Amino acid sequence: MLFQQRKYRYHSNIIQVKSKEELLERGMPMKEVVGKVFSIAKENAYIPGCTVSKSIFDGENYIIYFSMAPETDISAEIFPYHKLILVEEGSLKVYGTDGYQRELRAGEAVLTETDKPIGMRTEEGAIYTEISISKEDDMNSAIKAGEVFKLADLIPYQEGKVINMDIAHNDKMKFIIMSFDKGTGLSEHAAPGEALIFALDGEGVIGYEGTEHTIKAGEEFHFAKGGAHFVKATEKFKMALLLTLE
Repeated sequence: MLFQQRKYRYHSNIIQVKSKEELLERGMPMKEVVGKVFSIAKENAYIPGCTVSKSIFDGENYIIYFSMAPETDISAEIFPYHKLILVEEGSLKVYGTDGYQRELRAGEAVLTETDKPIGMRTEEGAIYTEISISKEDDMNSAIKAGEVFKLADLIPYQEGKVINMDIAHNDKMKFIIMSFDKGTGLSEHAAPGEALIFALDGEGVIGYEGTEHTIKAGEEFHFAKGGAHFVKATEKFKMALLLTLE
């Protein structure tokens, strides 16, 4: 994956992002609380007039939370990789310089196109997660770059079954979605890497290192590498799982 020194423009502010080599040398884990339910939306509230970013993972497939106050804009820039945008709260317009524009609301997502100017703006405010996806990463054909979709709508529920779908993966990352019928689940096992869970629909229970945690749509959970955990669906439940193996 090509990775250049990048600049994010927030109105007149510019934030420098380190090169890929510098980031990978650091080998830092996800900078997120482990073993408890949290909310990206609630814990990254707007600051009036500002756009705020919080880097969670600095690996090849970086993860950044963005909080954009109402009437803010991130100017269009060209990137040689995709950005998977997952809107947590509010509404976000993803736009180009050729007339392209898509509006996303909470629960919706878009995979941006590569090598084209792409910017973000919001009128009412938006909180979203951005995950970088290389051109070389394997992507599910159900995802069309530039088109809005809902992760929760990509897989159905089926009676008595657990269903999973790979969204994107490479040797160091796997992003999947899963649906659990009521009463189904995953038995306890250890994560081969760090994992970030996004609850998409319904309600479930995550058991982590001997403690059970109820998680509902719109909430998140972080597993440490090697953390023993299980999942059970007390109601019908859908979730996305981002696993990093760096």
